[in-house]
Amino acid sequence: MRVVIIGGTGRVGTFLVPRLVMDGYEVICVSRQKSKPYRSHSAWKFVTNVAIDRTKAEEKHLFGKQIAELNPDVIIDMICFTLGSAKCLAEALMGQIQHFLHCGTLWVHGHSERVPTRESQPRNPFGEYGIQKAAIESYLLSLSRRKGFPATILHPGHITGPGWVPINPAGNLDPGIFNRLAEGKEVVLPNIGMETVHHVHADDVAQAFVNAMDNWNQAVGESFHVASEQALTLRGYARAMAAWRGQEANLRFLPWEEWKKTVSREEADLTWDHIAHSTNASIEKAKEHLKYQPRYNSLQAVRESVKGLLSEYELKGRPS
Repeated sequence: MRVVIIGGTGRVGTFLVPRLVMDGYEVICVSRQKSKPYRSHSAWKFVTNVAIDRTKAEEKHLFGKQIAELNPDVIIDMICFTLGSAKCLAEALMGQIQHFLHCGTLWVHGHSERVPTRESQPRNPFGEYGIQKAAIESYLLSLSRRKGFPATILHPGHITGPGWVPINPAGNLDPGIFNRLAEGKEVVLPNIGMETVHHVHADDVAQAFVNAMDNWNQAVGESFHVASEQALTLRGYARAMAAWRGQEANLRFLPWEEWKKTVSREEADLTWDHIAHSTNASIEKAKEHLKYQPRYNSLQAVRESVKGLLSEYELKGRPS
């Protein structure tokens, strides 16, 4: 079976492509330029790489046609961020493929109201990213119901793994927080640290995509949350990361309006996005229908990422 992955050298693709190759799939990786995955694997020598600039191709109304010409049986789209992009691709592939898998986000739900949030709960997204992803989900599921388009949407949490900085206990990407926790230094968190983040290891997301393909009858026409077993509160996350390095967390809390003045505008904006969403998702549907079983809990996923950052960011200490 021929699988085309759009954006296959990214975080999830780094783990997904080797899984597919080892399962016997013929894999074609489409990306804007020849880029290396985050981790090397012998499976990549069996992958066909195709360079297509999606943005430019879509401007010329060619992208869907170019993907269709690759004769895929399955499409996995990791980098679709607008409804227009989704329509361009789906319309070109109508009636030509067996399965279309789209990578969404837990942020389609907007503010958490009842937790853990289930797929069946109403969508109230905010922010351009969440709004567009929710619109894509609605379009693809409607297309599946009305015209039989074989779409499945997977909504990951905060994707984490070796090679990049994970969302930290302050809800942003400052790697220095992990170092300060390791040294027992003060870390200031917004509000009272009870907002939540919900990580997922990139390989667990890859597992979910493969499982969705293997469970086609259960997957088509549905969306699924893909995350670790449990979300983390910011304060619980900070305390666990400090304890991992043999320290007791030295935490202080400030109201949001005061806290945001202690960091850069970029960090404050990112933190606000994460604490406003306070993602806390149920994965029971994916476990039941896709046989999804995350290998990593949130802290295990983060620790693997932080281990990989030790030398790059000169984070001190040697975790066990």
